[in-house]
Amino acid sequence: MTIAIKIGFLDEDPVVDEKGNFAARGAGGAIAGRLFTIFPDAVLIGNEDNTFGDITMRTLWSLDARSDLVINLDVLDSVGLFQSLHRHGAEPKILNLQWLPPSHYHHRVNFAAMGLSFALFPTLCSGERTAGEVSEIVRRWTIPPLAHQARIGWFQPGIRDDLVRPHTDLDVPVVLYPAIHLTDAKKPKTFLRIVKEVAGRVPLTMEARLAQRDLASVMAMKMSSPRWAKVSPLFGEKEEYWESLSHATAFLATAHEEAYGLEYLEALLAGAIGVFPHKPWAAHLVPAFYPYLYATEDQAADMLQEVLSDPAAARAAVDESAGGSLREWILGNHTRAEGNEALRAQILDWFPEAG
Repeated sequence: MTIAIKIGFLDEDPVVDEKGNFAARGAGGAIAGRLFTIFPDAVLIGNEDNTFGDITMRTLWSLDARSDLVINLDVLDSVGLFQSLHRHGAEPKILNLQWLPPSHYHHRVNFAAMGLSFALFPTLCSGERTAGEVSEIVRRWTIPPLAHQARIGWFQPGIRDDLVRPHTDLDVPVVLYPAIHLTDAKKPKTFLRIVKEVAGRVPLTMEARLAQRDLASVMAMKMSSPRWAKVSPLFGEKEEYWESLSHATAFLATAHEEAYGLEYLEALLAGAIGVFPHKPWAAHLVPAFYPYLYATEDQAADMLQEVLSDPAAARAAVDESAGGSLREWILGNHTRAEGNEALRAQILDWFPEAG
């Protein structure tokens, strides 16, 4: 059996670069890359048979529909994927990997497509909260005979720390936009409004690294217009990304919902101080008494100003909330190795022949 990983159905950006890196694809690319660590002989489904670094790409038509397992990160098209592989009568093996919260989508057609996909194919979710959303989508958007057969599991992704650099604050504090996209779910307008307010009170530099399709947007132009703002393309190398994080003073999270929040954990691990909305997804990422959880935009602005004015005191408060060290708390509560093993174990439970 060959394990084939599929990602990129609704994204025009390249799936991998010539070196086989997924870094430019955010959390989805990070999870896809981890699948290749767990299953080193896996292939990537693409538009050509080729090799990119350590990644082997094969077209859908190169797969053996009778025996190969497709792990699909593009769950909206799992039914269409089945139909393509089923054209000669084979019973394809398809596993959904739901790494985005379903609420990322808004149209009823998308919810209906997801409900059918989740009901028909085993679905492994990035985080318990996402699994809860998936279960609710199945209940609301699928007829009972299909809903009752749904198989839904979840794993805690965890985080790596081997690329973390020693933290150094710059003379002018740096505030990160902690995402690579400017979708409504990330609430970039709210982010910019709050940061503009704080920039009128204290010196700061705002940095945003965006995916290519977002760089050309009207929102990106608005974000880059203040003299204290810097909007750039994504880093080409992971080392550059972690080096940049090591100089970030803070980040302001404004997202309405997140499946897991890998980018936030990476920034926290690198020494940036996170200012989060007081929402369940954010509370899951940090200790119970984390001091920078806001309920209103005014609170967010005040907290961000406090952090930028005295980063050392803010880090001390964050560490105190974690019982001594936020870094150790993150590594203890978001262990990457355990996440990989949970992901692998659930896949093998549903498809033992993949082992």
